[in-house]
Amino acid sequence: MKQFVTLLTSWGPAGVFLLAVLDSAGIPLPAAVDALVVATAAVHPASAYLSAAMAVAGSLVGCMCLFYVGRKGGQAYLDRVTQSGRNAKLRAWFQTYGLISVFIPALLPIPLPVKIFVLSSGALGVRPLTFLFVILAARIPRYFGLAWLGAQLGENTMGWLKSHIPHLFGVALGLLIVLSLLVWMYQRQPARR
Repeated sequence: MKQFVTLLTSWGPAGVFLLAVLDSAGIPLPAAVDALVVATAAVHPASAYLSAAMAVAGSLVGCMCLFYVGRKGGQAYLDRVTQSGRNAKLRAWFQTYGLISVFIPALLPIPLPVKIFVLSSGALGVRPLTFLFVILAARIPRYFGLAWLGAQLGENTMGWLKSHIPHLFGVALGLLIVLSLLVWMYQRQPARR
């Protein structure tokens, strides 16, 4: 695996794109895209933002593939294992709050599960454009931020991120609370009922 990542690093932004597609399509490569964006930015600071853009594009392609896998096969599974009333409640909850569970792990460069929520988004009938917007809103700051850090800190970037994992988890928890409250307040407005 290390040789594969070394090869992709030598490919620069094209390697970042390929790894992002594979990772987001369901092949488990924890933090590999993050590390490759950082490594590419550290080695070639001039192409840092191109690498970030390729990571975003690759992630979109991979996530949409996984989303449509969930759309195709996930609905049949949900219908089989849940009663219709529970399925409707699960669908309503996910339509309201579920995209938060996609956004937060897709945004933060810490190991949080995202693939199960991508599959659930497809299976529970989230609109593809809404899902695409959530992935874009999360991946753009994540990968461009990592590219900036890689260009600034070089090989020290991953160490800096590891030393700030508790802070990143705090940010994740804070985002979860704030976004959930905002959605809850939005849903409670009389005009929205």
